[in-house]
Amino acid sequence: MAKTKTAIYPGTFDPITNGHNIDLITRTLKIFDRIVIAVAPSRKKHPLFTIEERISLIKNSVSDFNGASTEPFSSLLVDYARKRESVAIVRGLRAVSDFDYELQMALINRHLDADIETVFMMPSQEYIFLSSTVVKEIASFGGSVRGLVPAVVEEALKEKFKNR
Repeated sequence: MAKTKTAIYPGTFDPITNGHNIDLITRTLKIFDRIVIAVAPSRKKHPLFTIEERISLIKNSVSDFNGASTEPFSSLLVDYARKRESVAIVRGLRAVSDFDYELQMALINRHLDADIETVFMMPSQEYIFLSSTVVKEIASFGGSVRGLVPAVVEEALKEKFKNR
């Protein structure tokens, strides 16, 4: 029997979007048997949603995805990937500006554990512009994010910004 191939998709996911996130998760599951959406706390950013809220939003957004699971992590990524018996780390690239940072991270991760590959994926063309930052900016001004995020995230954003 073939070994299950697991990919780790790490990020802050504040919040999860249809583009860089849902699109990549869907396509990753065509290549790997399982994907663990690993939600990281952010030391540099100031997340709008707590880690518990982000995990809940992701779980609700991917509940119909066979092979997808979500959990928090706060360790070194390669240690976490090893613990989850992952063969790959999936990273999305929207623009050339993403590549410089992601290449550096991929190379250091390879240095730390050469058995875990980094797989770069481009979002579908319709979502290439989409980021959590853009979504939060639109929502903060009362703009519609319908179609940019799962419905559960759209409602959570409305709730977060209703009194601001």
